[in-house]
Amino acid sequence: MADEKLTFTLDYGDGKGGDVVIKLRSDLAPKHVERITELAKDGFYDGVVFHRVIPGFMAQGGDPTGTGMSGSDKPNLGQEFSDAPHSRGVCSMARTQDPNSANSQFFICLDDARFLDRQYTVWGEVESGMDHVDALPKGEPPASPGKIVKATVG
Repeated sequence: MADEKLTFTLDYGDGKGGDVVIKLRSDLAPKHVERITELAKDGFYDGVVFHRVIPGFMAQGGDPTGTGMSGSDKPNLGQEFSDAPHSRGVCSMARTQDPNSANSQFFICLDDARFLDRQYTVWGEVESGMDHVDALPKGEPPASPGKIVKATVG
């Protein structure tokens, strides 16, 4: 589990896309990594769009409805905040105002967002393919959102 990776195969339109390989950080957030990998293995993320992509900030996905208002049918997770910095390429869990409301939505930092440190659960770090995350269509929501074609763990 220590060196487990998550790969999102992205499609951001016009036949463009590619793999984003994420190093999972079970050392920081074991319950969140377990949830993300379970959902990925179940095919939950396959076809899910990035419904909120803010230039210079982050790309958010993980909602099967594509609205940002939903999640999986699994119970919400308690926070696993750490000192890990929210820097470019860091993957963290989205949540409501309740710190213990993370479920399936996540975001990938497009730039440093250190103001989020110790308030959101960091669960991974992009090792390769950050250019594909950068290429996702922008907007809240994007007019033609990019999506995860397939999520694989291994």
